[in-house]
Amino acid sequence: MIKINVPYISQKGRYPTGCESVSTVMLLQLLGYEISVDEFIENYLDCHGFEMRDGQLYGPDPNEHFCGSPFNEDDFGCYAPVICKALENVFRRCAPKLSGENGGSDMAYKAVDETGAPIHELLERYIDKGMPVIFWACIDMREPIVGPEWKLLDTGEIFTWISNEHCMLLVGYDDDGYYFNDPYEDHGVVYYPKQLVEERHRAQYGMAVGVCRNRSIIDK
Repeated sequence: MIKINVPYISQKGRYPTGCESVSTVMLLQLLGYEISVDEFIENYLDCHGFEMRDGQLYGPDPNEHFCGSPFNEDDFGCYAPVICKALENVFRRCAPKLSGENGGSDMAYKAVDETGAPIHELLERYIDKGMPVIFWACIDMREPIVGPEWKLLDTGEIFTWISNEHCMLLVGYDDDGYYFNDPYEDHGVVYYPKQLVEERHRAQYGMAVGVCRNRSIIDK
């Protein structure tokens, strides 16, 4: 069994749809970045609201923006490219405070969009090396639901949200399942069987974000 000890933050109350941001900040704090969830959302996360045009709801592409606001329980979320971009902005503008880290102009870490990577590869590339993974699945591993639709602001194409979308921090595994820091409802560290996690992960397009030291090479 491998389980990484990561500072826990709950999204309960202030961040009802902020699972992506809270999971990301847990990882950042582990890496030594002195950043709060509020600071991450307000300074680094690209958010965009919705609007009505001729009776039709228009909204952002979750691959480009957080859809709404993490502070609003009626809004949605975002996908891996948005978190990658936010992380890169953090790495570019901030330096980790842990002793021995480079506080100069070079970024200490880089974000990697691992969407579609098999979970066993995420374990080898990150968890086995002591690095958690930002990981999309479903709230409490519930069934995914074909959710609301809206037209994308930029293209007018119809987009369909898959409801029960949820983001957690993958922190470990054993022979039978996976461990997560789950920000939802003060869950803390949770454990789910492998097959269930893999099914729910696929339902959310297999999205994941890894972080590696900027000078390291990850064999893909």
